[in-house]
Amino acid sequence: MTRLTEQAFELAKQRYADNGVDVEAAMNQLDTIPVSMHCWQGDDVRGFENPQGALTGGIQATGNYPGRARNALELRADVDVALGLIPGPKRFNLHAIYLESDGPVDRNEIEPQHFANWVTWAKERQLGLDFNPTCFSHPLSADGFTLSHEDDHIRQFWIDHCKASRKVSAWFGEQLGTPSVMNIWVPDGMKDLTVDRLAPRQRLMQALDEVLAEKLDPAHHIDAVESKLFGIGAESYTVGSNEFYLGYATSRQTALTLDAGHFHPTEMISDKISTVMLYVPRLLLHVSRPVRWDSDHVVLLDDETQAIAHEIVRQKLFDKVHIGLDFFDASINRIAAWVIGTRNAKKALLRALLEPTDKLRAIESAGDYTTRLALLEEQKSLPWQAVWESYCLRHDVPADAGWLRNVRDYEEQILSQR
Repeated sequence: MTRLTEQAFELAKQRYADNGVDVEAAMNQLDTIPVSMHCWQGDDVRGFENPQGALTGGIQATGNYPGRARNALELRADVDVALGLIPGPKRFNLHAIYLESDGPVDRNEIEPQHFANWVTWAKERQLGLDFNPTCFSHPLSADGFTLSHEDDHIRQFWIDHCKASRKVSAWFGEQLGTPSVMNIWVPDGMKDLTVDRLAPRQRLMQALDEVLAEKLDPAHHIDAVESKLFGIGAESYTVGSNEFYLGYATSRQTALTLDAGHFHPTEMISDKISTVMLYVPRLLLHVSRPVRWDSDHVVLLDDETQAIAHEIVRQKLFDKVHIGLDFFDASINRIAAWVIGTRNAKKALLRALLEPTDKLRAIESAGDYTTRLALLEEQKSLPWQAVWESYCLRHDVPADAGWLRNVRDYEEQILSQR
């Protein structure tokens, strides 16, 4: 740590202390909040199935920046570069299509052995792994339906895939000593006017019940379900709506997933957190940036990202909320996208932890809304950046945009050769 950085940090500690905030306690708390980085940013959601299918299910990765990971070895190497530039605890989130096998393995036949290299890699880096069934980009999802499919055979295929995915997820948790959060999302829906909206939802509910019938140790595995407003090719009707999954998660006591891009453009998931936590035991957040609905841009340190962090911290939801990222931008360096998005998520958490929450809550309870607004605004200009830089240096990562040099060097030496 340089002398100027040390001086700035000591001054920042005093400024925050004057406001009733213990900076060291905030940094220690940040060290207990992992952010789960997502594998699909590194290869544009292609996965490593053999053969690879076309990307479907309303998902699009736009852009063709050179250097996309073509196999698991390349993806892990790319992730390692990103991990070395992000301070504090991380996790890694895998989709089922990121399996490794010598030959074709259909989705309903995946087993823990197909992810053994990922577990070995995660153990070496002391990472937890999270998981997702991949209910898209497959011949049996071509007509837009999976777990709610009218065809019993096709529906059973996807049920069996989700069951197999739960076993993989639970194995992750057992091997790594930290529960794997497995998120179920399906693209099921219709493009145009839909006559029977009830029957597909009945089938989805029954299918999910069958998927989740086996009780798994929550110390190893956590089930989550995710809604969506609409998708490309499912503009008029989405089987797994917000109302459906809120009711399902509440009645079955699973975790609920809130994705920043899965609601109407004027809806913010930060405002939903305190509501859904009244009814569900856990919450999984997919933090993204929906420039135009579910466009999955790289996370910024913007108002909504900050508001999400504030809700987690203000309500002390550290043990009930799991934070994951969900964006896939193929128009820029993919490693830089991971670093920018994850560092911004952690910056937002740090800024929230540096807020004098108890003091502000007391002011609000007393009805002094003038002071509340004044202090909230003054808080924005306190020297949080000095604390962030010190936090980065304590974790031996670049404190400023100097991390980009590492990415550019790797791009020149490795990515440009792909």
